[in-house]
Amino acid sequence: MELFTKEIEAKAQAQYKYGADMEKQVIVAKFFNPAGAGTWFLMNQDPNDPDYLWGVVDLFEVEVGSFSKSELENFRGPFGIGIERDLYFEEVNAKVLYERLIL
Repeated sequence: MELFTKEIEAKAQAQYKYGADMEKQVIVAKFFNPAGAGTWFLMNQDPNDPDYLWGVVDLFEVEVGSFSKSELENFRGPFGIGIERDLYFEEVNAKVLYERLIL
């Protein structure tokens, strides 16, 4: 499965100008480790460095910060299982999602 479609990247790059301002952004994609811990919610992507992603990460604790596109794409866990994208995820305001996760 393709983790990053052109549509996802276009939406994420369009929000890059908002930086860490969660009120002005939506989560455009959700990625998860089907064989272990880790969920990454993508807010924005640097158009000049597409490997640099920013979003909400739920990995042992909920944090807001950067993560790497290439690391998500190249990760292989037990039995060679990689990171997957939630195909049924619907966009949600980033601040709303973050508040749901920390409660």
